[in-house]
Amino acid sequence: MNLKLHKPLCVFDLETTGTNVSTDRIVEISILKVNPDASKETKTWLVNPGMPIPEPASLVHGIYDKDVMNAPIFKDIAPKVLEMIKDSDLGGFNSNRFDIPVLAEELLRAGMDFDLTKHKFVDAQTIFFKKEPRNLGAAYQFYCGKTLENAHSAEADTLATFEVLDAQIGKYDDLPNDILGLSEYSYHQKNADLAGFIGFNDKNEEIFNFGKYKGQTVKSVFQKDHGYYGWLQNADFPLYTKKIWTKIQLMSKF
Repeated sequence: MNLKLHKPLCVFDLETTGTNVSTDRIVEISILKVNPDASKETKTWLVNPGMPIPEPASLVHGIYDKDVMNAPIFKDIAPKVLEMIKDSDLGGFNSNRFDIPVLAEELLRAGMDFDLTKHKFVDAQTIFFKKEPRNLGAAYQFYCGKTLENAHSAEADTLATFEVLDAQIGKYDDLPNDILGLSEYSYHQKNADLAGFIGFNDKNEEIFNFGKYKGQTVKSVFQKDHGYYGWLQNADFPLYTKKIWTKIQLMSKF
């Protein structure tokens, strides 16, 4: 294994009802946990999303309502998912922009606390696009010399993603082979939340990335516009973003 691990790495993939981080739901999750001694374990769950799976989504991943009719809802498996990832860094393919935000929403919706500051994130797609701009199937062929069978099956995509990530480390001498370095390399932009609504300024203070207060610190806005926090909490923003705003709101009172 080319990758140097100082703590476990959980590479995971989600199949969902759609692409809206705030409103769509998981229908399948697969996690490959790789330990520093190179031992591995894989868990895959079908999930009843509690809503009809739109046909366009089913045509992509092959999971239909009948397939998840008797599957557990996410809240039922959330403790197992959190237990598997709690001591690990997280990796995936397009995970920084989609899988991690969606997983955070589902965990928070299930009443489970998910704190991104406890994990490093490595996105093999970002590394791939920076080095060899294309998709997971092309990455698997390019780096591993294999054809990806059962693409858009969460387990197949998860296993292929780890092989791609490990092969990337072996191919590029200038690529760091530790999670901290890879996390920094594969991050598009440093944000305080997962969806990119809260950024940082050059003083490492949280700022708004949108709206009438764009560029201003969240703390200063909450101190001068007392109704804005309430409006944000009632608007259609991801739960994790609202969690960060709540933390800043509490701190802004001191």
